[in-house]
Amino acid sequence: MARIICFDIETTGFEWTRGDRCIEIGAVELVDGKLTENTFHEYINPEGKIIPPETYMVHKISNAFLEDKPKMSEVAPKFLEFIGDSPIVAHNGFDFDFPFINYEFAKLGLPQISRAQQMDSIVIARNRVFGPKAYTLDALAKWFGVSLTARADAHGALIDAEILAKVFLELENTAPAPDIHDVIAKQHQAMLNHPKIGADFPQRHFPASQEELDNHNAFMEKIMQD
Repeated sequence: MARIICFDIETTGFEWTRGDRCIEIGAVELVDGKLTENTFHEYINPEGKIIPPETYMVHKISNAFLEDKPKMSEVAPKFLEFIGDSPIVAHNGFDFDFPFINYEFAKLGLPQISRAQQMDSIVIARNRVFGPKAYTLDALAKWFGVSLTARADAHGALIDAEILAKVFLELENTAPAPDIHDVIAKQHQAMLNHPKIGADFPQRHFPASQEELDNHNAFMEKIMQD
């Protein structure tokens, strides 16, 4: 049975090394390529860290709402138990979600999500899909026809995890793009094999006639005038 976890977090800001905190974790389970009803979702008390207005406008989670929510020390062990040793997917995870959540775990002396478990859907997308103008979760969802209606008003970790899971399944069904260097090499070889370009093409061993030279010079003069 192949089990994969797709997850997302909401935070007070982007700088975990400067004290920003995780305030929501949402995760969904994929088993054998299908979404199950087994999910994980918790709001987290940021323990005094203020959510700035610009961040609030993204996820609409306020400090007042989080006052009675559990702390990360209570949530983290349950989340690690939910993950287990399964591969875990996040969008732009290598740059944000994984280092952020692992920083939270490290402060508590808890095990990290190992690099062997980590999968970043944005990296997968860049190697498999060349159509979208951007590789945000929104852009990929629109590209694959995944509905964004559930998050019309604001981002939410569980909502985004569900969208991510659907995008990830589409990516898994998309063949990897060929290596660009391999494509160029094959095109070059095909060019060399062309009968008018290859080494066996008969070479001309006699000079051009005066008429051919006159026609060529007239043609070149016309080009220069244009």
